[in-house]
Amino acid sequence: MNNQIKRINFNHSFIFFLFCNFFSLIIFKINNFTISPLICLFLILSIGISHGSLDNIKGKKLFKILEINNFFIFYLSYILIAVTVIILWIILPSVSLIIFLIVASYHFGKEDTQFLMVKNSFYNQLLFFFKGSLVILAPMYFHFGETVSIFKLLLINNESFYEVLNFIETNKILLIGIILSTFSSISLFTIKFELKKFTIFLDYFSILIINYYFSPLLAFTIYFCFLHSVRHSITLICELDKNDLKNGLKLFIKKALPLTILAATFCFIGLYLLNNAYDFNSSIVKIIFIGLASLTFPHILLEYLIEKNEK
Repeated sequence: MNNQIKRINFNHSFIFFLFCNFFSLIIFKINNFTISPLICLFLILSIGISHGSLDNIKGKKLFKILEINNFFIFYLSYILIAVTVIILWIILPSVSLIIFLIVASYHFGKEDTQFLMVKNSFYNQLLFFFKGSLVILAPMYFHFGETVSIFKLLLINNESFYEVLNFIETNKILLIGIILSTFSSISLFTIKFELKKFTIFLDYFSILIINYYFSPLLAFTIYFCFLHSVRHSITLICELDKNDLKNGLKLFIKKALPLTILAATFCFIGLYLLNNAYDFNSSIVKIIFIGLASLTFPHILLEYLIEKNEK
């Protein structure tokens, strides 16, 4: 099955790379091109978070391994972790953002690349982190001012935080980070070389292209929905039915739809409540990133526990 996933993901990366180039050329010809943050929110709530909507099935798998019969504990734990993240973000926004960016870097690098690797060594984990950091560093490097504006919308009012960011930007530390990410991609590519590993470079250049041409919010939406989420969904589809991918896709949609709709509903309720205190676009940005942070932590913890207990 792993060879099947490698082949499909390579084709997906190639199509995504062509899409990024084609879309960028169109945008290059259009002056003052903008896409409403509402469209970004819709894409993230439909395509983006759907890859985590099978976590209840993974939870059943984990509880079976741990021999826990009361599945209500899973839902309660998942919700409590998500709510705790939101509360901590309100209390300690700067610290929460930094932790989220670090965790997201590792998560993006690992989930987008792990299917290509044979061993799960500490060295590979480190390479995953630096590779995934490109998603965080590229928008800051190409659109520093816009990225800082997003941080300010995420309740970050600590002046020291922005002083550190300015230091990082003026002293070319962002560029150093991108260079480290480049070398990590090269290292992952050369470990037990095979042609399908060109997926790594297709992803690398796609991320750079969309962050160069598009605003940070749009670039992240394109990456998160059409690369990261689709990549993870491909693995889930193959796991559901490796012999009939069309049936696997049908099963994925059927199983992912309920929790996707539920998560989207909570997000729109949150958007309605936030809109009473903030302007509409600001509320959307808060829902996207603080909401994603609240879902990311239980999602990653679940993946870690399954991986650890399956050994």
